[in-house]
Amino acid sequence: MKSVYRFLSHHGVRLDEQRRAHFKRKIILAGIVMSGSLLATGLVLQGQNRAEDPGPRTGAAGSGGPIAGLNAAQLSYFNDGLARFQEEESVQNGNHNGLGPTFNATSCSGCHAQPAVGGTSPAVNPQVAMATQEGASNKLPSFITLNGPVREARFKSVVGPNGNITNTPDGGVHGLFTIQGRSDAAGCQMPQQNFERMVEQNNISFRIPTPTYGEGLIESISDDTIMNNVTAEAAMSRFLGISGHANRSGNDGSITRFGWKAQNKSLVIFSGEAYNVEMGITNEVFPNERGYPPEQVPANCQYNSSPEDGTNFDASGTTSVLSDTVAFADFMRLLDQPTPACTGSGCSPSIQNGRHLFTDVVKCAACHTTSMKTGTSYVTALSNIDANLFSDLLVHNMGSGLADGVSQGNAGPDEFRTAPLWGLGQRLFFLHDGRTSDLLKAIEAHSSPGSEANSVIRNFNSLSPTQQQDILNFLRSL
Repeated sequence: MKSVYRFLSHHGVRLDEQRRAHFKRKIILAGIVMSGSLLATGLVLQGQNRAEDPGPRTGAAGSGGPIAGLNAAQLSYFNDGLARFQEEESVQNGNHNGLGPTFNATSCSGCHAQPAVGGTSPAVNPQVAMATQEGASNKLPSFITLNGPVREARFKSVVGPNGNITNTPDGGVHGLFTIQGRSDAAGCQMPQQNFERMVEQNNISFRIPTPTYGEGLIESISDDTIMNNVTAEAAMSRFLGISGHANRSGNDGSITRFGWKAQNKSLVIFSGEAYNVEMGITNEVFPNERGYPPEQVPANCQYNSSPEDGTNFDASGTTSVLSDTVAFADFMRLLDQPTPACTGSGCSPSIQNGRHLFTDVVKCAACHTTSMKTGTSYVTALSNIDANLFSDLLVHNMGSGLADGVSQGNAGPDEFRTAPLWGLGQRLFFLHDGRTSDLLKAIEAHSSPGSEANSVIRNFNSLSPTQQQDILNFLRSL
């Protein structure tokens, strides 16, 4: 404004205070009109009208219940698995369970909680309380915060006896906490590892819990269906520079599909690994105690026989004979897919346009496949169902910006499974490590050197802020 006055003065125009105030109002009004014209034409000044994540949608969870069509027996197994999924584990608990010696959580539902049991990381991180539960002597790592995501830590490279990082790849989960000091682990001497040193030396990667909704549907999609989808999208994928591939079992060659890198083949394997890795509970799938490194478990920290969780051979009844591992798998297998906030014409014009832009313009659906149909399952309710997962279940190179330095199966250190987007509308943390709660930033993070998503993100960035907002609104409706 002062520069305007100087210009007028230079040309012989003198303004008293009253005329200055009137002139200032005229300029401001003209600026508002001009800004409105720019917005109407889609030409937005830098920093104005930027699209924003509307945040997690409120209302009913839309998830956490059983899939429709279960018979009475199947529903009883679902409810049994749900109950066990929420059990709080201790070190010594009769003839099964047995927390530790290292662990990240004390229950399945502690991590898989948002927006309902079976989901992902909740708003308040339960790991903060777990660190010192029952008198445990753990210190809270810097990357675990009260309002941050639940996390597990993996080391990129093996740490030698002297604490130095070696050239040998690691990639395994290192339990954040030990049972040392707990009232139910008297005598255990097992201090935590030095996680802060790993942070300083960039030898650590994080993962947050994946939602387990609709997992039975994912398990029921045939390998042929997944590969037929690849063929159908081949031309578009080549045009966009997308070259994802399936992660496969090293034993039978079938497609693995669970976990951030699609590293696990089945829900039983997924459950057994999590029980052992996240809670330190040995089971029929992973029957051996683990420590750090696995071969060094202090004898004074082992309280139970192995495996701690197994088939209850002497139990009577139906569900009681199952191990926890199988019960967890049954619960996840029978969980329904999330219900979106709206569908089709029942959605707002913004959401409808956002879906169109997501699929047909930006081409996000080249990887985030809208839907795949399940095959014929031994559970009728899982047979021939449209699984609206928004994922191709392949692993893709996500570039240096998201690379975590960990390889699993034939998924490399910069590759991740296309994350299913169903239920995204109520998630609080995004990307494999939970680095952001902002959906827009999560989208932008898909672009980095080497990423297969670079062309798609360029398409997204070429949209107007209003169009970008429509996509964000659509995603938050899922």
